[in-house]
Amino acid sequence: MTRLGKQFFTAPTLALTERLLGKIFVRITPSGTVLKGRIVETEAYLGHNDEACHAWRKKTERNRVMFEAPGTLYVYFSYGCHHLLNIVTEPEGTAGAVLIRAMEPVEGIPCMQERRQTTVETALMSGPAKLTSALGVERSSSGRDLFGNEFFLLDAPSPQPSMICTSTRVGISRSRELPWRKYLADSPHVSKGRPS
Repeated sequence: MTRLGKQFFTAPTLALTERLLGKIFVRITPSGTVLKGRIVETEAYLGHNDEACHAWRKKTERNRVMFEAPGTLYVYFSYGCHHLLNIVTEPEGTAGAVLIRAMEPVEGIPCMQERRQTTVETALMSGPAKLTSALGVERSSSGRDLFGNEFFLLDAPSPQPSMICTSTRVGISRSRELPWRKYLADSPHVSKGRPS
């Protein structure tokens, strides 16, 4: 499989929510363990006209990574207990990112099972907090990009358009009407969260 480069991220954020589906997210741990997950669910967050976005009001120390170059990882701590993984997708200086909501485990499954304390594969990465736990992604990963040796994306066949579903986003209280969530209809690894 071919690594996806910076050109892939020149597409608009809303297009990338769909284009990312089926791609393989790779993390190489410090010990050399290879962890791979196939992206099956995404959500878009745009700084302008999106009150659910962290950068809706202005740039702050907390959200500054969202304004960095496309392909940068934006990891934040949600509700004081979960790390969530986003990929910055707007041109540098403009806030926007795609939240990776769920993946299908592909490689490194024993390591993921140990981290998640379960052997049920559909429970390993079927939610944004589950997948960061399985991958060992924490706040320290925020600001790194997908073009090095620790994190990168591999190209893979895109799903058929008929298999891609659209809905409103999950677990938000503002801008709830925006249909900016994409997921694969046939995947048992999609999160169980209900659209807002």
